[in-house]
Amino acid sequence: MDYRNASNIYKQNQILNATPKKLVILLYEGAIKNLKLAELSAEEKKIEATGTALIKAQNIISELMHTLDFESGGEVAQNLNQLYDYLLTELIKANSSKQSEDIKRSRVMLEELRDTWIEI
Repeated sequence: MDYRNASNIYKQNQILNATPKKLVILLYEGAIKNLKLAELSAEEKKIEATGTALIKAQNIISELMHTLDFESGGEVAQNLNQLYDYLLTELIKANSSKQSEDIKRSRVMLEELRDTWIEI
């Protein structure tokens, strides 16, 4: 049995059957995973791997920004948009510095956001 293929099928089914709330949580988890990879790569001085993981995290945060519904979400959507914008700026800086501590600050913020979504 090809376990990678089975894993991919499982992930696809998880996404296709997810509620909007679960999709947001999955996006957070994807960004967090990439930030953890970026931290490890930065510590190991793997510059290209660090940059790749940071860009993936930035893309996920951009996707989170695009999913905001300002009409229905009101002030909450505005606040999340500002927070996502801040995170993107911080990740751009972290991609320049390649310092694991710079990456960690953003990861911790995303973990807190994810935990809040889980509690809702």
